[in-house]
Amino acid sequence: MTETQSSPELQSRILYEACPLCDHPDLSFALRVSCVGHPLYQPILPAMMTWKRCSACAHVFTDGYFTPEAAQSVFSKINEHQQVGHDLESQRYVSARMVEKVLPCVSAGHWLDVGFGNASLLFTAREYGFSPVGTDLREDNVRRLATHGVEAHCLDMTQLAHDGRYTVISMADVLEHVPYPKDYLRSARRLLGDRGRLFLSMPNSECAVWMELDRTGTNPYWGELEHYHNFSRTRLYALLREMGLEPVRYGISERYRACMEVIARKAP
Repeated sequence: MTETQSSPELQSRILYEACPLCDHPDLSFALRVSCVGHPLYQPILPAMMTWKRCSACAHVFTDGYFTPEAAQSVFSKINEHQQVGHDLESQRYVSARMVEKVLPCVSAGHWLDVGFGNASLLFTAREYGFSPVGTDLREDNVRRLATHGVEAHCLDMTQLAHDGRYTVISMADVLEHVPYPKDYLRSARRLLGDRGRLFLSMPNSECAVWMELDRTGTNPYWGELEHYHNFSRTRLYALLREMGLEPVRYGISERYRACMEVIARKAP
């Protein structure tokens, strides 16, 4: 059981009492930075972000996650690039390269995009012959996507009762946003068909670009208000295998700086 922090500065976060990936209670301080310059920051939110490191599995994560009230405050605003239809033409090319990485494994069926943002990936997947489905927690985006003839749900993906329905589930820069990533990976395995594929993208804290950003003090991810986790490739692969998902392809993401793309399948 966790409890809301009592400090006025941090009252909008719920403390982790143990590592959210391995449940080990031995945590050490990693970094503390300001997030007031983030475009989604509001005074109701804590001004500082504190990062912890698990001594057992080396995962790095914030010391807590937002209360429902604070999360609602964050989701009440939206970055321009996350709006449905934003920069549609140029994003089509980026999304096409993502779809094409999946095509050697599967080429048809239902494609679920979790946290679909500007929906470019869903529009492009439909263009390639997939049947698109989207989930997002921003109600305006869900309404906008539905006007494009795409099935859209304003739900946390763990609430979907679509067991075995999906050929592809994409979580493009999503896993680092959720308090407990295991819940999402467990749900992804449940929602995927037997030959389905999971597509993930997120920053990779082991890559040379990340390390250079750290060295120069310009790493934007430490102050990324919506992030709870900084994954390394090593830790992500171990987590996927623990959750019954086998990584089958690694790649570099074009969406954001220092990001990786990983495709996984259900392990036998």
